[in-house]
Amino acid sequence: MDDDRHDEHTEPVDEAGPLRVDEPHDAPGDRLSGASASRRGAGRLVLAATPIGNSGDASQRLRDLLTSADVVAAEDTRRLRALAARLGVTVGGRVVSHHEHNEQRSADELLDVVEGGGTVVVVTDAGMPAVSDPGFRVVAAAVRRGLDVTAAPGPSAVLTALALSGLPTDRFCFEGFAPRRPGERARALAELADERRTMVFFESPHRVADLLAAMCDAFGGDRPAAVCRELTKTYEEVRRGPLAELATWAAGEVRGEIVVVVQGAPRRRASVPDLVPEVLARSDAGERLKDVVADVATTAGVPKRDLYSAALEARAR
Repeated sequence: MDDDRHDEHTEPVDEAGPLRVDEPHDAPGDRLSGASASRRGAGRLVLAATPIGNSGDASQRLRDLLTSADVVAAEDTRRLRALAARLGVTVGGRVVSHHEHNEQRSADELLDVVEGGGTVVVVTDAGMPAVSDPGFRVVAAAVRRGLDVTAAPGPSAVLTALALSGLPTDRFCFEGFAPRRPGERARALAELADERRTMVFFESPHRVADLLAAMCDAFGGDRPAAVCRELTKTYEEVRRGPLAELATWAAGEVRGEIVVVVQGAPRRRASVPDLVPEVLARSDAGERLKDVVADVATTAGVPKRDLYSAALEARAR
């Protein structure tokens, strides 16, 4: 989830060269070319969600996929091996590195395996691939090639934070990481100032204070929000309150993976003068003035008499 973590990647897609479905697996005695070749033309790409903190959240399906897939494409192969060890499973197929710096280059090689009848599982360090993590490019390429794509759903930092925030969940949008540069961040947040849906953001711990301060400027310090830290882990913490209060808290040291959830903008109550142009336009288009006034006034929650009088006055000018 942390956008800084990708800087760690130095591994190539695979030092042994292009991927092939009939290459031997890591462990002796595992399935070789015959099993894969028997499924030629019936391969699939699987996006598999991994735990966002607590290993106990791993599904049985994830365990099965790690042991049975021909290729496991991991954002960080070391983290994948560590996860497999915690889950008590052995990755049965070939493990290759697949992260944001090589995703476009490696996508075709992975899909060649799928086209040859193999199963390729894509995992990231935490959560669902393609959600602010590698995965989008290989899925888009698979769709273009008409290959089978499916998912093994599981933990999601976005949905977990949204559910715990205490903010409206009926409509929401995911905004990922806000821009790092102050000017770009301010412009991006200004564009969201009137967003009515609950907004979910990812942020790194050393930038969360700047993000919350910028949100105060863009949305107002009294906008309800929640900062969710270390979700599902031992030191999980959810702080709820107005943005100004959260910005003050974040000015101290903040650690861990961060998700910020912000309530959407309140409905702006329209004034009678604001509604007059709409009433006159619809009336000029042929609708009966009183009918238009009744419809608009009811929708906007303003007195019909006041709107009707204002419309007549504006028409008489």
